[in-house]
Amino acid sequence: MAEELSYVLVTPYSIRKSRTGGIIARLISRTGLDLIRARMFAPGKELVQTYAETLVTDADPRHHATQELIRDYVLKNFLPNSSDAKPRVLLLVFSGENAVAKLRAAVGSIAPGRPSGENIRDTYGDYITDAAGNVVYFEPAVLCPPDAVAAERNLKLWARFSDTDGGVLEGISAYPEDVERTLVLIKPDNFRFPNARPGGVIDVFSRAGLTIIGAKIHFMSVAQACEFYGPVLDVLKNIFRDRTAPIARLAIEQELGIQLNEDVQKQLGEILGPINGQQNWESIVQFMSGCKPSECPPEKREEPGTEKCFALVYEGIDAVRKIREVLGPTDPSKAPPGSIRREFGQTIMVNAAHASDSAENARREFKIVKIDENNLKPFVEAFYGSL
Repeated sequence: MAEELSYVLVTPYSIRKSRTGGIIARLISRTGLDLIRARMFAPGKELVQTYAETLVTDADPRHHATQELIRDYVLKNFLPNSSDAKPRVLLLVFSGENAVAKLRAAVGSIAPGRPSGENIRDTYGDYITDAAGNVVYFEPAVLCPPDAVAAERNLKLWARFSDTDGGVLEGISAYPEDVERTLVLIKPDNFRFPNARPGGVIDVFSRAGLTIIGAKIHFMSVAQACEFYGPVLDVLKNIFRDRTAPIARLAIEQELGIQLNEDVQKQLGEILGPINGQQNWESIVQFMSGCKPSECPPEKREEPGTEKCFALVYEGIDAVRKIREVLGPTDPSKAPPGSIRREFGQTIMVNAAHASDSAENARREFKIVKIDENNLKPFVEAFYGSL
């Protein structure tokens, strides 16, 4: 069966209540689909009204009434309110066989009654009626298309507005001018197979009490990985000078049956330490991009890599410190209980996520991963042939 594209829109209420991570965990683990693109929107009037017009299509009175409810919800909740606050909507694009049907099954239907928790709307949505059957509260949690025709139509629509209404959002949070922004990368080890880990990591980050203002699925090129982790290279070379020397000395003594002194051990560290550090650094680049720099042809260094990251921009007071506290130290074995790296990390390299260590470094990293780049629009256009 041919690959399909489909999408899920995480509603402003779900984002505001920090339910994004739990929703993403369900979407990936319950469908087995590939999360291929993500973009944050503060949708404008034209996009909202055009999208709302596409939502009422079913002739069946029961389904027609539900679709009208969704349309009215979109018109009310996707636009700025009386205080001019800009609602955030997160568009997640998935690919795979039967993508539309699989996402609809994971999302679930909208109906009054006692929820079972089986699907996303059971867990995160609400449909409350009074004794007369009138709807008194309605929250769908997420929106997704009913069929492949609607998926194509609405993905094209959101892609057309993705430059003007989407990206790293400005003026979303009521913070003072000295507010910080920081970068988080949900690392490739979370995407080895479809599972709940990416959403779980985001869910733990929500404890920092910050605002997500940007989201992007990023495939880091070898050149980007080299630049991103460039400052680490000299650090690793120095670290491995001391680590490599006694190991090399012991190996030589055992293999050759000779005794070496401290001066020789130091010389071994000076020779082998930088080599060991370089190889460990290349392994980091390979982990993030899919290829070692020494094995990558020059003409392919700038091409998107094979490994996927989920890049997120968090905004808030003291954002860098708060995110790094939740993340935990580089070595998962030394991370405190409840931190991301203790919960999800495996080794110093395979440690679930990256977070900027300063506001200055965050700005450097934003440029390297091209956080403002719109990779949604060209992808949708290429898949369907036009917008």
